[in-house]
Amino acid sequence: MFDELDLGQDEQDRGDKGKHRRGRKRGGRSSGGKTALALLLALVLLGGIGGGAFYGFDRIQNFFVTPDYDGAGTEDVTIQIPQGAFLADMAVVLRDAGVIKSTKAFIEAAEENSRSRNIQSGTYKLRKQMSGELALAAMLDPANRIVNGITIPEGRTAKSIFKLLSDKTDIPVKEFEAAAKDPEKLGVPDWWFKRDDGKKSKKSIEGFLFPDTYEIPPNATAETILGQMVDHFLSVTGQMEFADRVQKERGGISPYEALIVASLAQAEAGTKKDLGKVARVAYNRVYSGTFPCGCLEMDVTVNYYLELTGQKTKTSAEMTRDELLDTKNPYSRKLRGMIPSPINNPGKDALEGAMDPPKGEWLFFVAVDKEGNSEFAETYQEHRKNEAKARKAGII
Repeated sequence: MFDELDLGQDEQDRGDKGKHRRGRKRGGRSSGGKTALALLLALVLLGGIGGGAFYGFDRIQNFFVTPDYDGAGTEDVTIQIPQGAFLADMAVVLRDAGVIKSTKAFIEAAEENSRSRNIQSGTYKLRKQMSGELALAAMLDPANRIVNGITIPEGRTAKSIFKLLSDKTDIPVKEFEAAAKDPEKLGVPDWWFKRDDGKKSKKSIEGFLFPDTYEIPPNATAETILGQMVDHFLSVTGQMEFADRVQKERGGISPYEALIVASLAQAEAGTKKDLGKVARVAYNRVYSGTFPCGCLEMDVTVNYYLELTGQKTKTSAEMTRDELLDTKNPYSRKLRGMIPSPINNPGKDALEGAMDPPKGEWLFFVAVDKEGNSEFAETYQEHRKNEAKARKAGII
């Protein structure tokens, strides 16, 4: 009988974790009141059974009382809280590292402290065998947070990101390149590479290294750092319902193709408000059948190929005719259809623009001022007028 009660404690811990993840809160009655009532009922029950049954009272008490350590802990331990972690997720990390005795001990302490919502992702120096309350207090103390962050800007290519990470961590670029050769091993699900346009999929890490500020844990490897960035990409796109909405709303375009379009918008748009419109132009040129070549005709794809092959990138004016028209280049601006992969790692705004672009039949756009604002046109004649504005402003 009492063995079953012990198993119930584990189930209760897991239930509390799920309850927290769904954002439910406790009722007005305190946990102490519930415990007292439960113990009183247990005493009555045991009294009715007989004095000999009191040998199991301690075990019943442990069932109702939250397992917790008493004190500030023993030896030091370093723990890593991933981005996007809920309090219940943090509790699991702490329990598995031996910091707290049960997830419930930490969650109960967090529920009674409004500052718990301020706990950030990152690396913390704590102690093993801490009470839930003291573990929470330690995580709220900035002195216990090990700051070793790096910011990845939106629109950087994987190659550029590897260089940034290498400079920060002293891990050779070659190790990041080696780790990136297998995106699925880093956590990218196989279904992300599915295409609906009939073209062969290229499994590249490009597009999946979400731009943000990351904490680099001690003794990190190239694999763990890139995996952390992939996890964040999956978390952000999951919260956006990116894949589901693209499949439902974009009419036969796969999430991977939409990710490519997001990267194009990130590279071409000069302002946040134009990201969705640039995405719409990319969709219209490749998929609508109204653009004669059915190609992208965007110089940024040529530049990506130059960087990918170790060549110097150029402005549009510096590109030669051969570079602009080279159809042997898989990222050629003149090849019919969508390019093989994303050309950078887009941010959330670019992803939203590709997921839900504004309606319009635009086929052309050009920046017309030094703030990066663009004019969009449905016909080439309108586009020529917009180009005249850009020349007058000294943009082209």
